[in-house]
Amino acid sequence: MWTSRRNAHLQLPALLLGFAAAALMAMTAADAASAQSAGGAPRCQADGPMVPLRELTEASGLAVSRATPGRLWTHNDSGQPIVFAVDTHGAVTARARLTGATVVDWEAIALGPCPAGSCLHVADIGDNNGARTRITIYRVPEPGGDADSAPAAEALHATYPDGPHDAETLLVTPRGELFIVTKGAPGGGAIYKFPRDLKAGATHSLERVGEPRPIARAGRSANITDGAVSADGAWVALRTGQRVAFYRSADLLTGNWREASATDLRSLGEAQGEGIAFAADASVYLAGEGGRKSRPGSLAHLSCALN
Repeated sequence: MWTSRRNAHLQLPALLLGFAAAALMAMTAADAASAQSAGGAPRCQADGPMVPLRELTEASGLAVSRATPGRLWTHNDSGQPIVFAVDTHGAVTARARLTGATVVDWEAIALGPCPAGSCLHVADIGDNNGARTRITIYRVPEPGGDADSAPAAEALHATYPDGPHDAETLLVTPRGELFIVTKGAPGGGAIYKFPRDLKAGATHSLERVGEPRPIARAGRSANITDGAVSADGAWVALRTGQRVAFYRSADLLTGNWREASATDLRSLGEAQGEGIAFAADASVYLAGEGGRKSRPGSLAHLSCALN
């Protein structure tokens, strides 16, 4: 249908207003998305003093139980293949020996989904001399109660595509994806991903994700000593001996080392900061070695808020 010139003249302002409103809506949506991307990062502070882990002089990894409220899992990095359940005051409440597992250098522990439901993943991935031909993740259903043994552990072996690496970080996502973040030599670090189809007893080839971690300075203080994924899968925390950095999982696990926020840990006075774990409320627990084999390890709690 043809429109008269007079009617077209009347419709022109309405059309312009419509275009302007659409443009404003698009700008508002873009600004909102930008604000959401820029904000919401965890900000943390120490919540009370550190407590001793008296039976764990070499406490390395740390994980928060999914089955028992108030329970954390940790382990020494050498000795017997035992995981320790501790309460938030650092007292050992249970021990579980992992049947079929051995210890070369246990450096991390994480909870995540597995064919049996929810499993502990214990990472025998330390390699101070850069000489291991393969590394191993031991996977076992999370023990309950005060059991002193666990079912036979599944061994998930792996090799790096570019030679041996020293690592202290295992990340397990809520979807069951496994990643290793190497410690760096010195101060760097890279992300490696396990294949999706994991088979017990098999040796899996890892895939490097993105480029190595860019660092402003080298040295032991910049080495990554552990990491964790939040319960909702949105955040990854990576710690060193002096700080913890938070990354959006969508960034870090695709190789983008963009920090969203960071918390300085030096005021805690850890002798040797090692482990980190997210609690269900997004607060953070930290574990450390005693610094010497005769000194107890340490446990600290950080309260965190999304700002």
